[in-house]
Amino acid sequence: MKISTKGRYALRMLLDLAEHQACGFIALKEIAERQSISKKYLEQIVPVFNKSNILRTNRGFQGGYALAGSPSQYTVGEILRLTEGGLAPVACLEQDPIVCERKADCATLPVWQGLARVINEYLDSITLQDLLDQQREGYANDYVI
Repeated sequence: MKISTKGRYALRMLLDLAEHQACGFIALKEIAERQSISKKYLEQIVPVFNKSNILRTNRGFQGGYALAGSPSQYTVGEILRLTEGGLAPVACLEQDPIVCERKADCATLPVWQGLARVINEYLDSITLQDLLDQQREGYANDYVI
């Protein structure tokens, strides 16, 4: 499994919105500049989150985007599943129930199921707030005398 550029950029975009939550609605142009991501690329990502009610939008003067909820509500797993379409390490696990004709005789299926479980549990255990806290802790430890 490899996370695409879309998934990585989406996570960075939402993390940026979480970090600047107190500023109200944020223009994509600002996010693009801070994150060194093309505004056009961000425009392709936004509809995914508008449909899932993760983002709030405001048009017009001082318009832009904001998280619909608290950064502690959104997990990395949820964000990546929305942008990547799933996190299954192998194709046969992309459907539930598994429709593979070899399912009953596949000696490797438990390995892939275990890997999928570990991936999902790990990514679902990390929220945007966790990432913000980790980032702030890194800044707090970065001092010079």
